[in-house]
Amino acid sequence: MLKEFKAFVMRGNVVDLAIGVIIGGAFGTIVNSLVADIITPILLQPALEAAGAADIASWKPGGMLLGKFISSVISFLVIAFVLFLIVKGMNTAQKKADEKPAAPAPPPADIQLLTEIRDLLKK
Repeated sequence: MLKEFKAFVMRGNVVDLAIGVIIGGAFGTIVNSLVADIITPILLQPALEAAGAADIASWKPGGMLLGKFISSVISFLVIAFVLFLIVKGMNTAQKKADEKPAAPAPPPADIQLLTEIRDLLKK
């Protein structure tokens, strides 16, 4: 049962799906950070300043949070690189498992002759 599970997990489709989900989640973090930390402060700052002090009190000061966005991008790159290393290792392991041991080289002609002579003498 464990071998069947390993064969199922190591199939390309399952691995590709898992990587897609992980990369998608990491990329979602970048998009959320872009909207929340970069775009929203740019759009809200002038609108709140024009509306008056009452609305500004409910808004969190600080403007664009470029550091949070850059942190999200770096986190995405690290996750992508680690997944690349994992897939590369899996491919290397799969190639080694798929390699069949080479057939032994045939013995030289003189050894074959001596073997035939030995076999004939035994008969």
